[in-house]
Amino acid sequence: MIKNQLRRFESEDSHMLHMIGHAIFGLIVGLIARAVMPGRQHMGLILTMILGVVGAWLGGLIGRMLGLYREGHPAGFLMALVGALIVLFIYSMAVSHSTALVLLPGR
Repeated sequence: MIKNQLRRFESEDSHMLHMIGHAIFGLIVGLIARAVMPGRQHMGLILTMILGVVGAWLGGLIGRMLGLYREGHPAGFLMALVGALIVLFIYSMAVSHSTALVLLPGR
């Protein structure tokens, strides 16, 4: 009985550490993507972290479609960076167009 409870706590700790690891990985990938992409992006640390995590997901999806990764295997750093750059490009296009639309009618 005690062994079962110990396994349950170890499992919960392991999931929490995986989530923290994904967040740190996302932050690093997001920071590098923002440094590589020209122009100024108005993002805080949380949005940068989300950018990296979504980019890693997209990079893994692209990698699986190209046959670089098998199902269930995570994306490598390079594909995560490629995915983050794609997401950042789409984000900057969406933000710049929405800003242009807001500024035009007020002239």
